[in-house]
Order: sequence, then C-alpha cells, then structure tokens
Amino acid sequence: MPAKTETILAKSAKPEPHKSQNTKVNITLKLDKDLVRAVRVMAAEEGTSVSALLSAKLEEELGRRKEYEKAKRRWFSIRAKGMNLGGRPLSREEMHER
Repeated sequence: MPAKTETILAKSAKPEPHKSQNTKVNITLKLDKDLVRAVRVMAAEEGTSVSALLSAKLEEELGRRKEYEKAKRRWFSIRAKGMNLGGRPLSREEMHER
C-alpha cells in the first residue's frame, strides 16, 4: 500500500533585500504527509514559511555543489600541471634504505 501523500503548493516567498528581483514561480510538490508535517513544524520553529525554508535549503545545496565543482576543477588543473615538492628524486638505494 503506497504511503499517504499530501500535495502542497510552494508559494512565492518575499524577496530578500540582498537578492536581485528574480521572477518567482509556483511549483506543486507531492510529498509524504509526515514529511510535510515535519517541514511545517521546522518552518514555524525558524519563523519562516515552508516556501522560504525550502528555497533556502535548495540554495544552500546548489551553493555546496557549485563550490565542490569549483574545487574539483581546481584539483584537476593542479594535478594536470603536476606539483613540485622540491628536493631531488631519490636513488634506488635511498628508497630501499632501512
């Protein structure tokens, strides 16, 4: 038997002063009833709307992904160039010295 779901309509959140005036779009989500209840409680505890809470959490996740991709590109760039750690290569004898 499938879990009960509740459909909620994400309403436009008030734009924050530091953000540009982007066009807001309404979307419909189909979520588990217990999840919706928990999210509503979380939003109330934070003194915000479900829409604003979800928007903030999605922006956080997108920011993390953007930073991860940036770090990954930086790593591949460094790796492609190679890294000079200084010093000289060890001889075979030096490597196997005990």
